[in-house]
Parts: sequence; structure tokens; C-alpha cells
Amino acid sequence: MLNYNEVKRGKIIKYNNEPHKVMTSSIAKKNRNKPHNQTKIKSLISGKSLDVTFHASEKIEETVVEKIEIKYLYQKSQEVWFCKANDPTNRFTLNFIEIKDQLQYLKQNDVINGMYYNDKIIGLDIPVKVELIVKEAPNAVKGNTSSGAKKNIILENNLEIQAPLFVEIGDIISINTDTGEYSERRKA
Repeated sequence: MLNYNEVKRGKIIKYNNEPHKVMTSSIAKKNRNKPHNQTKIKSLISGKSLDVTFHASEKIEETVVEKIEIKYLYQKSQEVWFCKANDPTNRFTLNFIEIKDQLQYLKQNDVINGMYYNDKIIGLDIPVKVELIVKEAPNAVKGNTSSGAKKNIILENNLEIQAPLFVEIGDIISINTDTGEYSERRKA
């Protein structure tokens, strides 16, 4: 059991009998009121986000979600095919709608962690940063280089994002999967 002040970003707690991941946490005390922890939590099953306040007198149950390495194989219509990383014959599908936010950062044969709860896969645990190769990038236009200028680029998995003007075709860039934004570049 966790105290209200131990519910921090990244923890997985049980709320309304479902596992939830703590997205943000802010402990505050106003005037004479007792301290409380204002959090934003996201259900790992339904994907819904909630704003929840935990008070000093509350105990919150931390839950364990097992992580197993899985490999992304391909997508066919609304089915997304995976297999266990160490056993390619053990294949299974996940519904595209449930994992579309994480799927956009993956490419074929990427090995990631699948999150299991009560012997059922409930989602994907992808890294905070992923590296992808730039497939299409327009040239920078002379005179359009004011600070912070951006252009649309397309990555090897067909994800389109905004990146600085200096990014070119063939560059390997990092993307923050929490925000969906360009993070850094390294030459191929």
C-alpha cells in the first residue's frame, strides 16, 4: 500500500479495480487544509484518463503488471500481429484501436515490452525515446531559417512529424513517445 505522497509519475496503481498508470502528480497544501496529491491517471485497460485527488488519510494499492518481451510483426486491417520475442511460433493479435497511440512509433520486428495483467495483455510499454530514419524531408528554403523554424518530415514507418529545418533524408532522429515530438538527430 502506498501513502498519498508516494503516488508519483510512472507508478502503476489499482483504482476502481483496474490498473492505472500515474501520468502526473502534484502534492499541495492550501492554507489550513490537509495536504493532498492531485494526479492524472490513465487506465491501462480502457486508455481513459482521470483527474484524481488522493488525501493524506488514504492508502492506495500499488499493482504489479508483468512485462514480457514481444516482437511487432505486421498490421492487417484492424489486427496487429505480435509474437513472443523468444518464440516466433507463439503469435497473437491485438486490436489496432487499443494500441494505435503506441503503434505509430514502431516498425516491423521491433522488440518491446507487452504488459500483462491477470494473464491478459493489456497494452504495450514502449521506450520514452525511439530512433527512426528520415524517409522524406523537403529542403529548407533560403530565408526561412528564423529560430525555431520547422518542416514536416516522414519517417521510415510513415509517421509524419515536425522537425527542425536541418534534418535531412537518411538522418536518424529520436522521437519522444510521450509528446510525439522531435528530440534529437544523429547522422547515419
